[in-house]
Amino acid sequence: MPALRTALFMLLVGLWTVPFGILVTLALVCPLPFRYRIIAIWRAGFMAFCRYLLGLRYRVIGRENMPSEPAIVLSKHQSAWETVGLQEVFPPLVFVMKRELLRVPFFGWGLAALKMISIDRGEAKEALKQVFDQGSERLAAGYWVVIFPEGTRVEPGLTSRYKPGGAHLAVRSGHKVVPVAHDAGEFWRKSSFAITPGLITVSIGPAIDPAGKTAARINALASAWIEAEMRRISPHRYGGPADAVPD
Repeated sequence: MPALRTALFMLLVGLWTVPFGILVTLALVCPLPFRYRIIAIWRAGFMAFCRYLLGLRYRVIGRENMPSEPAIVLSKHQSAWETVGLQEVFPPLVFVMKRELLRVPFFGWGLAALKMISIDRGEAKEALKQVFDQGSERLAAGYWVVIFPEGTRVEPGLTSRYKPGGAHLAVRSGHKVVPVAHDAGEFWRKSSFAITPGLITVSIGPAIDPAGKTAARINALASAWIEAEMRRISPHRYGGPADAVPD
């Protein structure tokens, strides 16, 4: 049954995405906020399909930790869900993403129209410069910047190296870092086609002020909080406590 529901979900999302990809591309002549309003309608449909077709819901804890001004979100990346779900939690936002996604018909057109920060992961120095330049510009314009510091989807219970690009952006721009942990991968697995019903927990940690901190320190604080929180919300996936951050 989950496989059948997933197949129907994929079909409906694909059909739902086509007109919005065309519409938001045609809206390139309109201001960026107007394009975001178009995508907000698409997002509402996507989340409705998740809730009513897949039985996939979510809750957010730690909203009180969100600063009043846009910040840099460093989030765990386990599934495709958070690429849409986080848009409801931190609107309006832009993602730092791999450039290849812009080539996906309709979906990629929408990403391009929303001025996401697309990078070539094969050109590390140029990619970092784009994150600095475009990230600072988007933050100044009032957009949250979401970065998956592990760089790719990581299965529940596993951890990959946290890349420091988001922490460097915080130092350069002066904007805070907000660490985010979630367990979407428990239901929307990277290694499985079928999406299973359940309640996703999104946990927002205390904002990290970059003032007086190095990028390495910010990255260490964010990764330590995220990994410790993952052990709290998914204790069955981890064998021991997360590494402590040195003073």
